Amino acid sequence: MSPNLFPFIDESFEKLALTIFKYQAKNNPIFSSWLNSLGWDSQKIEITNNISEIPFLPVSAFKTHKVVTGEFIPEVVYTSSGAINSKHFVSSKSLYLKNAQLGFEKFYGPAKDYAWLCLLPGYLERNGSSLIDMAEYFISISEHDESGFFIKGIDELKYRLDTLELNGIPTILLGVTFALLDLTEAMDPMQLNHTIIMETGGMKGRRKEPIRNEIHEKLTSFFGVKKIHSEYGMTELLSQAYSFGDGLFRPPPQMNILPRSLETPLINSTLNKVSGLNVIDLANSDSCSFIATDDIGKIFENGFFEVIGRIDGSDQRGCSLLSI
Repeated sequence: MSPNLFPFIDESFEKLALTIFKYQAKNNPIFSSWLNSLGWDSQKIEITNNISEIPFLPVSAFKTHKVVTGEFIPEVVYTSSGAINSKHFVSSKSLYLKNAQLGFEKFYGPAKDYAWLCLLPGYLERNGSSLIDMAEYFISISEHDESGFFIKGIDELKYRLDTLELNGIPTILLGVTFALLDLTEAMDPMQLNHTIIMETGGMKGRRKEPIRNEIHEKLTSFFGVKKIHSEYGMTELLSQAYSFGDGLFRPPPQMNILPRSLETPLINSTLNKVSGLNVIDLANSDSCSFIATDDIGKIFENGFFEVIGRIDGSDQRGCSLLSI
């Protein structure tokens, strides 16, 4: 195997990724067509021994084509909230949820130990949201009856937050950014010592897109916490990365982010440089594990990454992150 350009990717991950690549290149018609259009024949696919050589499928393909590997009847179809919806066909909802659980628990410990208070308006109002399914699952396995979704019940939310804090129960307040900001205008400031505030990003047209640091400063001051955590995910992926409030996202073991050139998208970029973000998500076994996203950011030597914004002209969707 050739030396890898990215030191945070170990040999076992690369070996599995290459196996998945070769399988999907043969059994995913859209990915296969994409590779063929770039001059990748079956022989070139077979001899590939470095993931840095792989052409990543543009995420926009999920808007215009059915991106599937093999033949199956999908148990669930996840859709985005953009002007033109992406569709992600998934054979097993339970596998998606277990993968999400393992990813979360890699960083935060057992999901069942937390009370989950979820502020996800916009997502609750439509069908096909993977974020809603994940939140609903975490609520269902929580050992705390206070867990649930909240749309307009601000008084009830405050009561539950106060109760959980009084009893020292670890809590996650998971919210769309605009919904968390709405709370700061509808409630009195709080001092939360046992609660993690986790924003999923996105304004969904409700407010002007603000600067991330300004938002986090406002939320930390209002809730009396030191940091605002963030979740990075999208319809076309089955895994999530998390930030603990430092602006750096940590991918779970089944996921890695690679940099691509903004000027020449099929060419790798270097670490510590503003680049397009390519995602390897090994959990995407039903679709494509190699996605060229519309996000721009930086990737560092340890595999952590930050998101700076979106490529000009791409959809500003519900899970797109705030600019900084």
